[in-house]
Amino acid sequence: MAVPSSSSSSSKDELIQLIKRLGTFLALRMSNLFSISFQKLDPRSVGAIAGLAVAIVFTYRLMRSPAAPPRRQPKRQTPSTSSSSISTQSNATLTPSGVCLPSEDLRAQNVVDEFFQPVKPTLGQIVRQKLSEGRKVTCRLLGVILEESSPEELQVKEATVKSAVLDVLLEITKFCDLYLMERVIDDESEKNVLMALENAGIFTSGGLVKDKVLFCSTENGRTSFVRQLEPDWHIDTNPEILSQLARFIKYQLHVSPVRSERTAANVFSSPSLEHFFGCA
Repeated sequence: MAVPSSSSSSSKDELIQLIKRLGTFLALRMSNLFSISFQKLDPRSVGAIAGLAVAIVFTYRLMRSPAAPPRRQPKRQTPSTSSSSISTQSNATLTPSGVCLPSEDLRAQNVVDEFFQPVKPTLGQIVRQKLSEGRKVTCRLLGVILEESSPEELQVKEATVKSAVLDVLLEITKFCDLYLMERVIDDESEKNVLMALENAGIFTSGGLVKDKVLFCSTENGRTSFVRQLEPDWHIDTNPEILSQLARFIKYQLHVSPVRSERTAANVFSSPSLEHFFGCA
């Protein structure tokens, strides 16, 4: 522990003596003032009393304020496993500079650290970031939104919307102009798909309307839909269609369970739509 120098000690004693003399002087002045009748006080005397009162309060607070404790120099700890070192480490927490923090400061520091912790982005923020703020999206239904992967399956069974992709799809509809499209064999397949989307709540919870669900009878028909709509993003499972559209569409996503080589710089790949947005 550092010993204070003689000069600093003498300065502190002089300050204490000065404060004591000031207090004695103020006490005498107050006793003389209070001996005068308040009816004979003029405005100047009233001002003097107020000034003395402020001086007394200031002096009292100055005398009551504790002096700052001398700063301890950090001690070098020897590689010992004694019980004293264990208790010291459990009763005090050291900052990187080696200064011991009281429990109140430690709790305040913990609150500050929690406040400045990085906030986990929401799904909506992730979707906007992944889509690079694109405002129009076209997407195939089979293999991306629906569990089924071929038009023939839509003829023999009811269509089923993937539960894992539903939240992502609803987030896309909140800020994007979304168009869903698929090749079907007959009108019953169209009704089957629309019923599945309606039962999943896409037309009610999201911003999608039935007029933005497009059907065609050939793969080239889907390609024509995309070129006419000119979206910022197109999502598909057919690599041939993605290759044909690479020159015309800004970004594309190839959804395939099998990882394939990147055919163009603007074509990304992912096992599923939800996996692309980190929901898998």
